[in-house]
Amino acid sequence: MKPTTAILMMAYGGPDSPESVEPYLLDVRGGRPTSPELIEEIRHRYEVIGGKSPLLDITRQQAQALENELNLTSNSLYKVFVGMRHWHPYIRETVADIAASGITKVIAICMTPFFSRMSIGTYYDHLDRAISDQTNYPDWQKNLSITKIGSWYSNHLFHKAIATNIQESLAIASKKGIPAPIVLFTAHSLPVILAEQGDPYAQQFSHLVTLVAEAAGLSQSQYEYCFQSAGAQNTRWFGPSLEETLKKFSISGKKSVLIAPIGFLSDHVEILYDIDVEAKRLSNQLNLQLIRISSPNDHLLFIKALANIIAESEQSL
Repeated sequence: MKPTTAILMMAYGGPDSPESVEPYLLDVRGGRPTSPELIEEIRHRYEVIGGKSPLLDITRQQAQALENELNLTSNSLYKVFVGMRHWHPYIRETVADIAASGITKVIAICMTPFFSRMSIGTYYDHLDRAISDQTNYPDWQKNLSITKIGSWYSNHLFHKAIATNIQESLAIASKKGIPAPIVLFTAHSLPVILAEQGDPYAQQFSHLVTLVAEAAGLSQSQYEYCFQSAGAQNTRWFGPSLEETLKKFSISGKKSVLIAPIGFLSDHVEILYDIDVEAKRLSNQLNLQLIRISSPNDHLLFIKALANIIAESEQSL
């Protein structure tokens, strides 16, 4: 039986080899050249985590797991496609694949739980352009029915999936004799000017922290939140930063910290390098034991959350 609904899963993208780091950065920077020093620094980060970004492989695993879950629990037949914002397969390439398949009912979801015009807003700008470019498929364009899912951080199954990871990590820490860690929630930092312009990103992150902490049974004294991986632009970024927060914990006498990077949905450079390498190195210098919850990746509870988000989007039509 032919699939009747296409799910377009969109993620940021990342270089698939050391050689692709420079063109990848050129795409991220909108065609502005990158200094040789920064190219080498970014290339080094990817070399440390295996020579490439694992994001595409993990997103494809998530897509396959989501397709399986949807087709197991629904009367409809779904096919999940993956499109990347800054590397192959680009969103435009994947939209061409969907058009060629003839599936005219499309549900688009971004692999970020929060709305920002710099994240979900930009993904959908890319999607709109890609749809307009499908001039070889005029019937597909004419018959296309597309649902664009916005922020979905408020989904209760998503909270359960993250809370379960936190509880499991705290239990493992206890068994290992690690002093009870403070839970530190993180998300990617963005320029402060966004909030000043009414962008809800930081507010939604703060709200998600509260929701997940409640689901995990944490008291207010057991957790804090901060931002990580700020860019190098000469501008103000959301804070406090991860580095500042770790230093504060050390000064206050804390012995261990459990990082819960709930703004990220899979292992990639911001997790595997920024936390597992840089933040861990700093923590060691501060005599602070750092551990991290596992990323959602294709864990079953997270996939069930995504399937629930898709189902709710269809019910709202």
